[in-house]
Amino acid sequence: MSINLAPRAYQVVLESIEEDLRSGKLAIGDQLPGERALAEQHQISRASVRDAIRILDVLGLVRTSTGSGPNSGAVIISNPAAGISQALRMHLAAKGINVREIVESRILLETWAAQMPPRNPLQAQQVIDRTAVLIMRMDDPQLSREEFHRIDAEFHVLLASMAGNTVVESMMESLRHSISHYVSESIPSDEVWQPIVRVLRRQHKAIHHAFSTNQRERAAQLIEEHITWFYSQTH
Repeated sequence: MSINLAPRAYQVVLESIEEDLRSGKLAIGDQLPGERALAEQHQISRASVRDAIRILDVLGLVRTSTGSGPNSGAVIISNPAAGISQALRMHLAAKGINVREIVESRILLETWAAQMPPRNPLQAQQVIDRTAVLIMRMDDPQLSREEFHRIDAEFHVLLASMAGNTVVESMMESLRHSISHYVSESIPSDEVWQPIVRVLRRQHKAIHHAFSTNQRERAAQLIEEHITWFYSQTH
């Protein structure tokens, strides 16, 4: 077999898989051909194929598992938030973007989503019910900061999901995850955290009430105030 040693040989595999997805030859749930088959198909090394699979994994487009059998190898999935979140975290660490820009982007997306009429009223009511449960969980005085932040993130992503825009929902999830490490490190102690969390609980309840009573503009206003205030406390 003739081996193509081009430094970006893996790009051939990525372009081929993209075309197969666009044409419908591959779909979510399908398994990719094995390394050997892909290497022979594209006349590249198996190492280059592995590079391509790793990139697809990071992008949230495949799930890989070892071993043999029908569930082994790389299976097509779609988790766009995973790839976006990873990229944002790396650029944030490299100082190519900063936390303020992440916060501004969150405000833009969340306030837009808050003002959009729900595309699916039944799903919207389910979100209202689910976020009510999350608020009760956030009221638990024994809740750790890490768990509070996790539930807080779920609360915001769920509310944004009512707009019915998958890209916005994925971006929301990615933005939240991209600064999770920054948020956890920005509050040095429980003594500092306690007065902050009391305000956050009140803000979450007010936001939830605005959504549940269909006060969309009010919800957007409260979300902007909430995000801006928390950033001011941790910056």
